[in-house]
Amino acid sequence: HINLIKRLRNNASMKTTPSFCLLLSLTTTYHAVAVPSSPEDDDCVIKSSNYINMSYEQDGAEAKEIAKYLPYFPFKGIPKFYDIGGFLEKPEVFQQIVDIFAARYDSIGIDAVAGLDARGFILGPPIALALKKPFIMMRKKGKMPNSISSADYNVEYGKRAGLTVQRDKISKGDRVLIIDDLVATGGTLSSAVSLVHLCGGTVVECACVVEIKMFIDPPADSGLPSRTKLFKDMDINHVPVWGLISEDVLTVEAKLEEGYVDDGEEH
Repeated sequence: HINLIKRLRNNASMKTTPSFCLLLSLTTTYHAVAVPSSPEDDDCVIKSSNYINMSYEQDGAEAKEIAKYLPYFPFKGIPKFYDIGGFLEKPEVFQQIVDIFAARYDSIGIDAVAGLDARGFILGPPIALALKKPFIMMRKKGKMPNSISSADYNVEYGKRAGLTVQRDKISKGDRVLIIDDLVATGGTLSSAVSLVHLCGGTVVECACVVEIKMFIDPPADSGLPSRTKLFKDMDINHVPVWGLISEDVLTVEAKLEEGYVDDGEEH
C-alpha cells in the first residue's frame, strides 16, 4: 500500500481509468468507487464519503487502555468470559469506545445501525446517535411483532434460536452496520447477516468491541469451530468483521469472592 501511495503521489495528474478510482492513505482504507466516464472529463471524481477510518487499530494504544476495564470470569463453563460491565461503569471509557466506532464509520455511508440482543442494545444506540442514523433491534424470537427470523445457530456455549427483525426496518439496498459486544465463533453475527440479506440489505461491516481471534481460522485438528468456514459455508465470507480488542491484550482476571459459583445458564 505504501509503495502504491508513493507511485500515486508521483503522478501529479492523478489520472485514472474512466471506470473507477481507488483512494488510499496511511490511516484510512478507501473503497473503490464507480465513476461513470464522461466525454468532457475522464478525471477521477473523488468520493470522500465512502471509506472506513483506520486510525484505530485492533489492540492499539487505545484498545490496550480499554482492555484494563474488560475483566474475564469463569462463566457458562468458559474459563475466560469477557464482561463489558467493567467499562460500562466508567463513563469516560464507554464514551471513548463510542467515539472510536463513530469515527471509524462516520464516512463510509451507512443507512442504519443494527444491534444484537442483548448487549448490542447497549452499544448500538449511542453509536447510532453519534452517526445520526436509525438504530434497529435484532431480537430473540417471540419478542417483536411483524418480524422475520433467521435460522437457528450455534455459539461457543450452546445452540440458539434465530434472531428476528421487524419487516419494515431494513429496505432493499440499505447499507447496515451490525454492532455487538463480542465475536467468537461468529454464530450470532452470521444470523444477523442473514437477516439483513433476507431484507435485501447489505452489511457494511460487523463491528464488535472484542474479537476472539482463536476462532477465526483454527487448525482443522484443533476441534475448534471456524468462523471462516462458517461464513464460507453460508456464502457470507465477503462480509468483513472487525474487533477493537482481541484476547491477546485481555489479561485482567476478575477478582472473585470466596465461594464464587459459575451460575451461567448453560455449561
